[in-house]
Amino acid sequence: MSPRTFTPGTARDLPCTLVVCRGCCCGNPRKHPGTDHAEQVARLRAAAAEHGFRVRTTDCLGPCDQANVVVVTPSSAGRRAGGRAAWVGFAMDEDCTDDLVRWAAGGGPGVAGPPPALELQFIRPPRGGRTRARR
Repeated sequence: MSPRTFTPGTARDLPCTLVVCRGCCCGNPRKHPGTDHAEQVARLRAAAAEHGFRVRTTDCLGPCDQANVVVVTPSSAGRRAGGRAAWVGFAMDEDCTDDLVRWAAGGGPGVAGPPPALELQFIRPPRGGRTRARR
């Protein structure tokens, strides 16, 4: 079997992942002085360690007018169930962070429905790709 051949059931099961934008506008204390951006990422990472999802930060995702942006990507099981990435805008307060944690801990897109308040913050992904640097 070649190394590129896919056999069902052999792929590593990946958990739900929160991709947190920390580019030019998201995470910028000058643009959003009332938000503790470092504390938000620390809370997400602590919850990820407890509940088994992942958190990554990235440079600019694009929709700067809707900062802070978090993309919730489905787990392998969520993808198999039809789940797709959800883009959340204006993710700055503690309630939003709690909702992100609750959804990711429940399995994320395709496995669990988003909290209703969080669903109101869904935004459209930008058209055209941006080059992102993962951290």
